[in-house]
Amino acid sequence: MSSVYSIKTVQKIPITLEKAWDFFSKPDNLKDITPDNLGFTILSKHHGDRMYAGQIIEYTVKPILGIPLYWMTEITHVAEQQYFVDEQRYGPYSMWHHQHHFKAIDGGVEMTDIVHYKLPLWILGDIANTIMVKAQLKGIFNFRYKAVDDKFGKWPGAVNEVVFG
Repeated sequence: MSSVYSIKTVQKIPITLEKAWDFFSKPDNLKDITPDNLGFTILSKHHGDRMYAGQIIEYTVKPILGIPLYWMTEITHVAEQQYFVDEQRYGPYSMWHHQHHFKAIDGGVEMTDIVHYKLPLWILGDIANTIMVKAQLKGIFNFRYKAVDDKFGKWPGAVNEVVFG
C-alpha cells in the first residue's frame, strides 16, 4: 500500500484579511499563482466566481512532458474569511485534500496550506513521489510564495518554507 504524504506551508502577507479572501476565494485567480509550465487551464463553465461548498472546478494540468491531465476538484468546506477545502474527485492522485486557512495577524494575514495526498500504483507511486512528485509540489508552492509576494508585497524578514511530513 502506498503512503499518504503531507505538505504544510505558511506565508505571511502584508494585506488585510478581506483583501486576501477576496483574491484567494476566486477560482479564476488560481492561474495567477500557478507556474506557466504546468499549463493550468480551467475547463468548467459553471464554477462560479467565488468559492462555495459543493462547487466543482474542472481543469487540465500538464505536469509531465506537456501531456494534459484532467482534474476535477470539489470545494467541500467554506468558512468565510477563515478557510476552504478542495478535494480531488477525479485526477492524477488517489487522494488529494487541500486546506487553505487564513488568519488576521498584526500587519497582515497568515495563510496556511495543508495538503494530504496519495499517489496511485502502490510502491510505484511511492517511488514516483521520491524521484519526481515531491520536488514538483515543492516547486509549485515555492512559485506560489513568489507570485503572492510579487502581487501583494513581501513580508519583512519572511522566510517561507515548504514542509513535507
